Amino acid sequence: MRDFIISTETNSDMSQEFLKGNNILVIPHYYTIEEDMYGDGNELTIREFYDEMRAGKKAGTAASNPAVILDKFTEVAKQGKDILHISFSSQLSCGCQNIINAGNEIKEEYPDMTIEVVDTLSGTLGEGMMMQMALEMKSAGKGISEIAEELREASKHINVLLTVDDLDTLYRGGRLSKTSAVVGGMIGIKPIIAINEEGRLAATGKARGRKKALNMLLDTMEQNMGSYKDKQIFIGIIHGDCEEDANVLKTMIEDKFGFDNFVIEPIGPSIGAHTGPGAIGLIFLGETR
Repeated sequence: MRDFIISTETNSDMSQEFLKGNNILVIPHYYTIEEDMYGDGNELTIREFYDEMRAGKKAGTAASNPAVILDKFTEVAKQGKDILHISFSSQLSCGCQNIINAGNEIKEEYPDMTIEVVDTLSGTLGEGMMMQMALEMKSAGKGISEIAEELREASKHINVLLTVDDLDTLYRGGRLSKTSAVVGGMIGIKPIIAINEEGRLAATGKARGRKKALNMLLDTMEQNMGSYKDKQIFIGIIHGDCEEDANVLKTMIEDKFGFDNFVIEPIGPSIGAHTGPGAIGLIFLGETR
Protein backbone atom coordinates (compact mmCIF):
# COMPACT_ATOMS: atom_id res chain seq x y z
CA MET A 1 0.00 0.00 0.00
CA ARG A 2 1.44 3.35 -1.08
CA ASP A 3 2.05 6.04 1.47
CA PHE A 4 -0.06 9.18 1.24
CA ILE A 5 -0.03 12.70 2.57
CA ILE A 6 -2.99 14.68 3.86
CA SER A 7 -3.62 18.13 2.43
CA THR A 8 -6.07 20.93 3.12
CA GLU A 9 -6.35 24.71 2.68
CA THR A 10 -5.69 27.70 4.91
CA ASN A 11 -9.47 27.82 5.54
CA SER A 12 -9.15 25.02 8.08
CA ASP A 13 -8.00 27.47 10.81
CA MET A 14 -5.92 24.74 12.49
CA SER A 15 -2.76 25.94 14.20
CA GLN A 16 0.61 25.93 12.49
CA GLU A 17 1.82 23.63 15.25
CA PHE A 18 -0.82 21.04 14.32
CA LEU A 19 -0.31 21.38 10.56
CA LYS A 20 3.48 21.22 10.64
CA GLY A 21 3.56 18.60 13.38
CA ASN A 22 1.42 16.27 11.28
CA ASN A 23 3.04 17.08 7.93
CA ILE A 24 -0.19 18.47 6.49
CA LEU A 25 0.26 20.03 3.04
CA VAL A 26 -1.53 23.39 3.01
CA ILE A 27 -2.89 25.00 -0.16
CA PRO A 28 -3.20 28.76 0.32
CA HIS A 29 -6.40 30.70 -0.21
CA TYR A 30 -5.90 34.43 -0.58
CA TYR A 31 -7.39 37.58 0.90
CA THR A 32 -7.29 41.27 0.16
CA ILE A 33 -7.42 44.49 2.12
CA GLU A 34 -8.52 47.14 -0.33
CA GLU A 35 -6.12 46.59 -3.28
CA ASP A 36 -3.42 44.62 -1.43
CA MET A 37 -3.40 40.81 -1.69
CA TYR A 38 -2.08 38.46 0.99
CA GLY A 39 -2.02 34.77 1.71
CA ASP A 40 1.16 33.06 0.54
CA GLY A 41 4.14 34.20 2.56
CA ASN A 42 3.07 37.82 3.07
CA GLU A 43 0.57 37.40 5.88
CA LEU A 44 -0.96 39.95 8.20
CA THR A 45 -1.25 38.94 11.84
CA ILE A 46 -4.75 38.18 13.07
CA ARG A 47 -4.81 41.43 15.03
CA GLU A 48 -3.56 43.47 12.05
CA PHE A 49 -6.16 41.92 9.75
CA TYR A 50 -9.13 42.56 12.02
CA ASP A 51 -7.88 46.03 12.92
CA GLU A 52 -7.97 46.88 9.22
CA MET A 53 -11.58 45.69 9.07
CA ARG A 54 -12.46 47.61 12.22
CA ALA A 55 -11.00 50.70 10.57
CA GLY A 56 -13.53 50.28 7.76
CA LYS A 57 -11.22 48.89 5.10
CA LYS A 58 -12.80 46.48 2.64
CA ALA A 59 -11.66 42.85 2.92
CA GLY A 60 -12.10 40.29 0.16
CA THR A 61 -11.02 36.76 -0.70
CA ALA A 62 -9.78 34.71 -3.63
CA ALA A 63 -9.65 30.93 -3.93
CA SER A 64 -6.58 28.78 -4.44
CA ASN A 65 -4.29 29.30 -7.44
CA PRO A 66 -4.40 26.29 -9.85
CA ALA A 67 -0.71 26.76 -10.72
CA VAL A 68 0.26 26.61 -7.04
CA ILE A 69 -1.80 23.46 -6.54
CA LEU A 70 -0.12 21.80 -9.52
CA ASP A 71 3.34 22.66 -8.20
CA LYS A 72 2.62 21.33 -4.72
CA PHE A 73 0.89 18.16 -5.92
CA THR A 74 3.65 17.47 -8.44
CA GLU A 75 6.20 17.53 -5.63
CA VAL A 76 4.20 14.83 -3.84
CA ALA A 77 3.83 12.79 -7.04
CA LYS A 78 7.58 12.81 -7.56
CA GLN A 79 7.96 11.29 -4.09
CA GLY A 80 5.76 8.36 -5.15
CA LYS A 81 3.01 9.25 -2.66
CA ASP A 82 -0.76 9.64 -2.95
CA ILE A 83 -2.85 12.58 -1.69
CA LEU A 84 -5.92 12.76 0.54
CA HIS A 85 -7.26 16.29 0.28
CA ILE A 86 -9.75 17.56 2.87
CA SER A 87 -11.47 20.48 1.21
CA PHE A 88 -13.39 23.58 2.22
CA SER A 89 -17.05 23.36 1.15
CA SER A 90 -17.52 23.38 -2.62
CA GLN A 91 -20.61 25.53 -2.06
CA LEU A 92 -18.62 28.36 -0.48
CA SER A 93 -15.61 28.52 -2.79
CA CYS A 94 -14.34 27.27 -6.14
CA GLY A 95 -11.25 25.99 -4.30
CA CYS A 96 -12.57 22.41 -4.15
CA GLN A 97 -13.07 22.31 -7.92
CA ASN A 98 -9.59 23.77 -8.41
CA ILE A 99 -8.20 20.85 -6.41
CA ILE A 100 -10.19 18.31 -8.43
CA ASN A 101 -9.04 19.85 -11.72
CA ALA A 102 -5.39 19.89 -10.62
CA GLY A 103 -5.65 16.30 -9.42
CA ASN A 104 -7.00 15.15 -12.77
CA GLU A 105 -4.18 16.94 -14.57
CA ILE A 106 -1.52 15.44 -12.31
CA LYS A 107 -2.88 11.92 -12.86
CA GLU A 108 -2.44 12.26 -16.61
CA GLU A 109 1.31 12.33 -15.99
CA TYR A 110 1.26 10.01 -12.95
CA PRO A 111 -1.53 7.49 -13.75
CA ASP A 112 -0.68 5.22 -10.80
CA MET A 113 -1.24 8.04 -8.31
CA THR A 114 -4.40 8.19 -6.18
CA ILE A 115 -5.81 11.61 -5.30
CA GLU A 116 -8.89 11.50 -3.11
CA VAL A 117 -10.70 14.82 -2.68
CA VAL A 118 -13.15 14.94 0.22
CA ASP A 119 -15.62 17.82 -0.04
CA THR A 120 -16.34 18.39 3.64
CA LEU A 121 -19.34 20.65 2.87
CA SER A 122 -17.90 22.43 5.90
CA GLY A 123 -15.12 24.79 6.82
CA THR A 124 -12.78 26.13 9.48
CA LEU A 125 -12.31 23.67 12.37
CA GLY A 126 -14.85 21.35 10.73
CA GLU A 127 -12.07 20.60 8.25
CA GLY A 128 -9.66 20.37 11.15
CA MET A 129 -11.84 17.80 12.86
CA MET A 130 -11.82 15.67 9.71
CA MET A 131 -8.03 15.97 9.50
CA GLN A 132 -7.80 14.62 13.03
CA MET A 133 -10.06 11.72 12.05
CA ALA A 134 -7.95 11.02 8.98
CA LEU A 135 -4.73 11.00 10.98
CA GLU A 136 -6.17 8.55 13.49
CA MET A 137 -7.42 6.23 10.74
CA LYS A 138 -4.10 6.41 8.91
CA SER A 139 -2.29 5.56 12.12
CA ALA A 140 -4.61 2.54 12.49
CA GLY A 141 -3.47 1.30 9.07
CA LYS A 142 -6.50 2.16 6.95
CA GLY A 143 -5.99 2.94 3.27
CA ILE A 144 -6.58 6.25 1.55
CA SER A 145 -9.83 5.32 -0.22
CA GLU A 146 -11.35 3.72 2.88
CA ILE A 147 -10.50 6.83 4.90
CA ALA A 148 -11.99 9.09 2.22
CA GLU A 149 -15.29 7.20 2.29
CA GLU A 150 -15.48 7.33 6.08
CA LEU A 151 -14.78 11.06 6.02
CA ARG A 152 -17.56 11.66 3.50
CA GLU A 153 -19.96 9.91 5.83
CA ALA A 154 -18.62 11.81 8.85
CA SER A 155 -19.11 15.13 7.06
CA LYS A 156 -22.88 14.72 7.46
CA HIS A 157 -22.42 15.07 11.21
CA ILE A 158 -20.13 18.09 11.46
CA ASN A 159 -21.90 21.13 12.86
CA VAL A 160 -20.50 24.61 12.31
CA LEU A 161 -22.47 27.36 14.07
CA LEU A 162 -21.61 31.05 14.20
CA THR A 163 -22.88 34.20 15.77
CA VAL A 164 -21.72 37.37 14.06
CA ASP A 165 -22.05 41.04 14.87
CA ASP A 166 -23.96 41.60 11.63
CA LEU A 167 -24.59 39.86 8.32
CA ASP A 168 -23.67 42.74 6.01
CA THR A 169 -20.16 41.43 5.40
CA LEU A 170 -21.45 37.96 4.50
CA TYR A 171 -24.07 39.47 2.21
CA ARG A 172 -21.60 41.80 0.45
CA GLY A 173 -19.23 38.89 -0.10
CA GLY A 174 -21.97 36.83 -1.74
CA ARG A 175 -21.99 34.17 0.99
CA LEU A 176 -25.53 34.88 2.16
CA SER A 177 -28.74 35.95 0.42
CA LYS A 178 -30.23 39.40 0.93
CA THR A 179 -33.31 37.84 2.52
CA SER A 180 -31.19 36.01 5.10
CA ALA A 181 -29.13 39.12 5.76
CA VAL A 182 -32.25 41.03 6.81
CA VAL A 183 -32.39 38.79 9.91
CA GLY A 184 -29.50 40.73 11.42
CA GLY A 185 -30.64 44.17 10.48
CA MET A 186 -31.93 45.35 13.84
CA ILE A 187 -29.73 47.09 16.39
CA GLY A 188 -28.62 44.78 19.20
CA ILE A 189 -29.63 41.63 17.34
CA LYS A 190 -26.94 38.93 17.01
CA PRO A 191 -27.67 36.64 14.07
CA ILE A 192 -26.99 32.89 14.24
CA ILE A 193 -25.81 31.19 11.08
CA ALA A 194 -24.86 27.61 10.27
CA ILE A 195 -23.28 25.65 7.46
CA ASN A 196 -26.23 23.53 6.37
CA GLU A 197 -26.37 20.01 4.91
CA GLU A 198 -25.73 21.40 1.43
CA GLY A 199 -22.55 23.10 2.60
CA ARG A 200 -24.03 26.60 2.33
CA LEU A 201 -24.37 29.32 4.95
CA ALA A 202 -27.88 29.87 6.25
CA ALA A 203 -29.29 32.23 8.87
CA THR A 204 -30.98 30.03 11.46
CA GLY A 205 -32.00 32.46 14.19
CA LYS A 206 -31.28 35.64 16.09
CA ALA A 207 -30.81 36.71 19.68
CA ARG A 208 -30.74 40.05 21.44
CA GLY A 209 -27.26 40.50 22.83
CA ARG A 210 -24.09 38.42 22.92
CA LYS A 211 -24.92 36.31 25.99
CA LYS A 212 -28.25 35.17 24.56
CA ALA A 213 -26.56 34.39 21.25
CA LEU A 214 -24.00 32.18 22.99
CA ASN A 215 -26.77 30.44 24.89
CA MET A 216 -28.54 29.83 21.59
CA LEU A 217 -25.38 28.16 20.24
CA LEU A 218 -25.39 25.85 23.26
CA ASP A 219 -29.11 25.10 22.86
CA THR A 220 -28.56 24.15 19.21
CA MET A 221 -25.56 22.03 20.21
CA GLU A 222 -27.68 20.15 22.74
CA GLN A 223 -30.44 19.57 20.19
CA ASN A 224 -28.14 18.36 17.42
CA MET A 225 -25.66 16.21 19.36
CA GLY A 226 -28.01 13.42 20.35
CA SER A 227 -26.15 10.10 20.54
CA TYR A 228 -22.96 11.81 19.33
CA LYS A 229 -22.35 13.45 22.69
CA ASP A 230 -19.77 10.80 23.57
CA LYS A 231 -18.23 10.67 20.07
CA GLN A 232 -16.64 14.12 19.98
CA ILE A 233 -13.19 14.38 18.39
CA PHE A 234 -12.86 17.78 20.03
CA ILE A 235 -15.06 20.79 20.62
CA GLY A 236 -13.98 23.59 18.33
CA ILE A 237 -14.36 27.27 19.16
CA ILE A 238 -13.38 29.96 16.68
CA HIS A 239 -13.34 33.72 17.07
CA GLY A 240 -12.86 36.90 15.08
CA ASP A 241 -10.14 38.36 17.31
CA CYS A 242 -12.22 38.16 20.48
CA GLU A 243 -10.50 35.45 22.49
CA GLU A 244 -12.08 36.56 25.75
CA ASP A 245 -15.56 35.78 24.42
CA ALA A 246 -14.28 32.45 23.07
CA ASN A 247 -13.13 31.53 26.57
CA VAL A 248 -16.53 32.56 27.98
CA LEU A 249 -18.16 30.11 25.55
CA LYS A 250 -15.66 27.41 26.55
CA THR A 251 -16.60 27.82 30.22
CA MET A 252 -20.30 27.68 29.37
CA ILE A 253 -19.77 24.41 27.46
CA GLU A 254 -17.69 22.92 30.29
CA ASP A 255 -20.39 23.80 32.81
CA LYS A 256 -23.26 22.49 30.67
CA PHE A 257 -21.77 19.35 29.11
CA GLY A 258 -18.58 18.55 30.99
CA PHE A 259 -16.37 18.48 27.89
CA ASP A 260 -12.67 19.08 28.43
CA ASN A 261 -11.16 18.59 24.96
CA PHE A 262 -11.21 21.94 23.16
CA VAL A 263 -9.49 23.46 20.16
CA ILE A 264 -9.75 27.27 20.23
CA GLU A 265 -8.43 29.20 17.25
CA PRO A 266 -8.91 32.61 15.61
CA ILE A 267 -10.87 32.71 12.38
CA GLY A 268 -8.30 33.19 9.64
CA PRO A 269 -8.57 35.99 7.08
CA SER A 270 -9.88 33.84 4.22
CA ILE A 271 -13.05 33.22 6.26
CA GLY A 272 -12.82 36.22 8.57
CA ALA A 273 -13.12 38.57 5.61
CA HIS A 274 -16.75 37.41 5.42
CA THR A 275 -17.61 36.88 9.09
CA GLY A 276 -15.90 40.03 10.39
CA PRO A 277 -14.48 41.04 13.78
CA GLY A 278 -16.31 39.71 16.82
CA ALA A 279 -17.64 36.50 15.28
CA ILE A 280 -17.81 33.45 17.54
CA GLY A 281 -18.20 29.90 16.22
CA LEU A 282 -18.82 26.44 17.63
CA ILE A 283 -17.90 23.16 15.92
CA PHE A 284 -18.96 19.69 17.10
CA LEU A 285 -20.30 16.33 15.93
CA GLY A 286 -24.05 15.75 15.96
CA GLU A 287 -26.68 13.31 14.76
CA THR A 288 -27.84 16.09 12.47
CA ARG A 289 -26.48 19.37 11.17
